[in-house]
Amino acid sequence: MQERGRSALLFVPPLVVIVLLGGWWITLAVIGLTMLAGIEVFRLLKPAGYPVMPWLGLAIAVAMVIDAAVPTVLVGSGAILAAIGILLAAAGGFTRGDPRDGLNGWVGTVFGALYVGLLAFIVRLGVGAPAIPAGAPLAVLGRERTWVLMLILAVWAYDTGAYLVGRTYGKRFGELIGRERFLAHISPSKTYAGLVGGLIATTVVVLIGLWGAGQPVLYGLVLGPIVGLAAQCGDLAESMLKRAAGAQHSSDLIPGHGGVLDRVDSFLLAGPVMTLFVLTFLR
Repeated sequence: MQERGRSALLFVPPLVVIVLLGGWWITLAVIGLTMLAGIEVFRLLKPAGYPVMPWLGLAIAVAMVIDAAVPTVLVGSGAILAAIGILLAAAGGFTRGDPRDGLNGWVGTVFGALYVGLLAFIVRLGVGAPAIPAGAPLAVLGRERTWVLMLILAVWAYDTGAYLVGRTYGKRFGELIGRERFLAHISPSKTYAGLVGGLIATTVVVLIGLWGAGQPVLYGLVLGPIVGLAAQCGDLAESMLKRAAGAQHSSDLIPGHGGVLDRVDSFLLAGPVMTLFVLTFLR
């Protein structure tokens, strides 16, 4: 825990500064995280049985982030990028001597690129979310900073709430409902108490965030739980990938935390969920 705390003190302040600076600083930070997490993803995919083409996958993922920063340049650009990436990965697969390696390399490269490229939704949220009304408590932060910060705090709230409640009440709650853990074959530490605690913590943060952003607060009763569930699914998805690769962490880059992918896995699914909800229902 002390090592995790020291690492958090090292990495959290720069992240806060980047969010407060906003603009292309956020985009550049997400590009950096995408590249580092992408390297880890492709390293995990190889021992999982997918002879991937890492540099092609990384190029596709980074292009997705850049496209999210300028979504009005070309209508349908996201689908066009995905199609180009699929075609290039297929062409790379053709060069493999064994067709099975070619197919697995094609599938793995496209999956890895689109998977880590989901971080682009962090940028897309900041660019496309509704403006903050002048009289709202968080109006001083502006649209991009407010929504990106809300997403970050919501995911952190889920992780913190799940950890604290699961550790404190996991066994007691498990005795009450007759089962302590869920999906233990993927991640043996996940408890139902932690799930409930995480969802409550996320919902509270989202309710406060929507109030601060001048949006209808009651939307938080829906947005909070689905963002929390998406964050949990993101963590489980990465755990499944690591188990398939026979790895405990995505890397040893961050002492006490593992790799970059271990830190951003929840955002990979929570980002798209929050972005789609906000762009669909909030004005």
